[in-house]
Amino acid sequence: MSEGMRTITYAEALNEALHEEMQRDPNVFVLGEDIGILGGLFQVTKGLLDEFGTERVIDTPISEAAIAGAGIGASLVGAKPVIEFQFNDFMTIAMDQIVNHAAKLRYMTGGQATVPLVIRAPICSGIGMGAQHSQSLEAWFAHIPGLIVVMPSTPYAAKGLLKAAIRNPNPVIFLEHRLLYATKGPVPEQNFVSKISKAVIHRKGTDLTIVATGRMVGLALTAAERLSKDGVDVEVLDPQTLKPLDTEAILTSVRKTKRLVIVNEGSRSCGYAAEISAMVAELAFEHLAAPIHRVTSKDVPMPVSRVLEKELLPDTNAILDSVKACMAFS
Repeated sequence: MSEGMRTITYAEALNEALHEEMQRDPNVFVLGEDIGILGGLFQVTKGLLDEFGTERVIDTPISEAAIAGAGIGASLVGAKPVIEFQFNDFMTIAMDQIVNHAAKLRYMTGGQATVPLVIRAPICSGIGMGAQHSQSLEAWFAHIPGLIVVMPSTPYAAKGLLKAAIRNPNPVIFLEHRLLYATKGPVPEQNFVSKISKAVIHRKGTDLTIVATGRMVGLALTAAERLSKDGVDVEVLDPQTLKPLDTEAILTSVRKTKRLVIVNEGSRSCGYAAEISAMVAELAFEHLAAPIHRVTSKDVPMPVSRVLEKELLPDTNAILDSVKACMAFS
């Protein structure tokens, strides 16, 4: 590990980002259910109440619509609120505020109003929470003009991108896979800010490109290492920002490798993987040597049973199967 780096968890990286941005800018504050005294459901806001007090760390009633409305209102008068929803599923209760107000106010006022609002939420399945707490709704928000959608896959990205989101003058949907909170990775000790709308290549390769989002990045890297033993050199690309998408990074990779597998934990029908597939088919079809493959969750409400849940979710074997099918095509 290089000098100035240490290993911390994804949750700790997010917590550091909040601490640093609240120290830097007195207009930044956080609000949500149980974020103060309890430190948030996944301990991302731990310690903020002690340092910044109840005026900047606000425990709210159980009303997602009220939380979103308060955040939007505060952002319109110069504050920089960071909302935490306990599950991304609960954002459905605040869709009017998010979709019809936060996403549109800058446009509808001709740029006179800005909405520097960050909405954080855990996303996806993997802990047996059932259909109402296990969805991966990133495609919903990426569909809406005016919203930026971010999904970091590492502690480094989590910290750098959250800091960038807080400094952005537009509403940002910041999605965190709940199974990543405890994962560890290198994060610089010094202050840094990542760039929104910039993809990262985690592994370079020449034979096939895997575009993976969130927790699927780790599974894709595991699959790529296994495939390397069979002589298949896989490139793994993480968009990090789902919208606006770094299309050029994806197209450059696909033009080089000629093959594409997309791995996203959302449902298959009209999902985020379909958007990337369509974009590549439109802009780089002549470079493809095989059909594009998608690895996604099945179009079924998520069961509570961990055994059944596992059957519905993408895994390393599903990625391996898709890569092999793609490589076999001639």
